[in-house]
Amino acid sequence: MRLRHIEVFHAIMQVGTISGAAQVLHISQPAVTKVLQHAELQLGMPLFERVRGKLYPKPEAHRLFAETEKLNRDLQGIRRLAASLKGRAVETVRLVSTPTLAVSVLPEAMTLWRRDFAQTRCELATYHTTEIVNALRLGEADLALSLQDPRHPGIVAEPIAQGMLTVMAPAGTWTEAECAQPIGAEGLSGELIGLADNDPLGETVVAACEAQGVQPTFRTVVQTYQIARSLVEAGAGTAVLDPFTAASAAPDKVQRRQWAPAMPVQLYLLSASHAPLSHGARELANCIGATARACLERGSR
Repeated sequence: MRLRHIEVFHAIMQVGTISGAAQVLHISQPAVTKVLQHAELQLGMPLFERVRGKLYPKPEAHRLFAETEKLNRDLQGIRRLAASLKGRAVETVRLVSTPTLAVSVLPEAMTLWRRDFAQTRCELATYHTTEIVNALRLGEADLALSLQDPRHPGIVAEPIAQGMLTVMAPAGTWTEAECAQPIGAEGLSGELIGLADNDPLGETVVAACEAQGVQPTFRTVVQTYQIARSLVEAGAGTAVLDPFTAASAAPDKVQRRQWAPAMPVQLYLLSASHAPLSHGARELANCIGATARACLERGSR
């Protein structure tokens, strides 16, 4: 099948009629019919049952539709990219980030970046790190933020900020003198908020506790760091979190102490090894790094 055959075939499968496919593709009905007939001729079999002017997909059509779905999506993506390149007068920067960094670091960084790049288009999305790697490798994103180095041969991981693992508790949990001192696993008390079993930071926290002879019990387990931070702010318990999430919490609602022994947490800028960053993307990365470091500095006061 040729690409035009697949495009017409998918349109017919999605809307169910020749006339509907013609409207979707912005071509005439005879053109749709001709392409479909040519596709069936090349395949050597009919793809649809024709009953009183209606088309009913045969089993072979359903199988073919499933197999060509990704190719059709790729064609649509290429079409959108071509239209964007044709009509775009300014650069576009596509940034993906893990959810916690999108909330704690990005808003201020974007505001700073916009001072010099007011006309540049920026597309923001939140993914988990495994999805981020795929987006970068497939060219669906230009740069990304994560607290993990995926250690992938096709991904460049550049550390742009570093803080320390932080324990966060509701305001009033510790004295002022205690807040100035690091805290280890044996010092954790009250309701502990845990992270999902497959979360790398959550695994690090559990391993650090066990290394100190403490087996933590989590009756509340969350999927994202922002939820853990919000629960601590509401007084629902204590959490061990990355320093960027902890630093972005409301200072009148929480207290923070560094984990003991100190454990560094890196903020990584991720990019595809085969695609160097544009000027706008590099400057955005610089703003993110500066904002993240300033956030940590404010959080340590």
